[in-house]
Amino acid sequence: MESDSLIIIPTYNEKENIASILHVVLEMKEHQFDALVIDDNSPDGTGAIVDDLIKTEFPDRLHIIKRTGKLGLGTAYIAGFKWALEHDYQYIIEMDADFSHRPQDLIPLQAACATGGADVAVGSRYINGVNVVNWPMGRILMSYFASKYVRIITGMHVHDTTAGFVCYRRQVLESIDLDKIEFKGYAFQIEMKYTAYKMGFKIVEVPIVFVNRVLGTSKMNSSIFGEAMFGVIKLKWSSTFDRKHKFTRKTASTASGSSHSS
Repeated sequence: MESDSLIIIPTYNEKENIASILHVVLEMKEHQFDALVIDDNSPDGTGAIVDDLIKTEFPDRLHIIKRTGKLGLGTAYIAGFKWALEHDYQYIIEMDADFSHRPQDLIPLQAACATGGADVAVGSRYINGVNVVNWPMGRILMSYFASKYVRIITGMHVHDTTAGFVCYRRQVLESIDLDKIEFKGYAFQIEMKYTAYKMGFKIVEVPIVFVNRVLGTSKMNSSIFGEAMFGVIKLKWSSTFDRKHKFTRKTASTASGSSHSS
């Protein structure tokens, strides 16, 4: 049976997690997902582990794009989006490799787009309070207030604007000029949501529990939040933004009457 849903997982040095996360998501019974790993030439051999799984266990459902080095989270997802569109997937999901995004939350996230009327479904840590496990308080506060700041500046009715657990209907990605997305770090997540928001797509938040990684090393640092903070000003006030993205939804099947939801 062919899957209509693709999970994109960017990796850099995730040998402790990658086999486990792929087994869980590819063996789920509730819905069949395929997976695409975007590996940035991990020196720990992450790519080789994925290669072995493709050969031995998931030859038709697991795929990999190997890149030459650390080229940025945003460019990894853009490469994955283009691959997903070329291979006719209807629902494209961003997901981390380290189990901070719980596999069981894939089901309501995908369903929000497949049957719930959403164009973009955001796995939200903050729509029902603060649902984060094992993060230091300083990091929780930084993330929470960063999302709140972005919401105020942009006007988006989204509580978790920096979330990286997101499902897109293919019409959204077809409508956005992916080559014009500027940010390569975590501000990429804000830019994608803001672009969809400005184009009139319906954004729905699905409550999730975010769990801090147990194995491997976090890629998060204060400079990532700095990029997000200054980047959102650029997104909001850039005189070229509307012209670049030509906010129209002609290709979307939900072309009329969509509202933004949180």
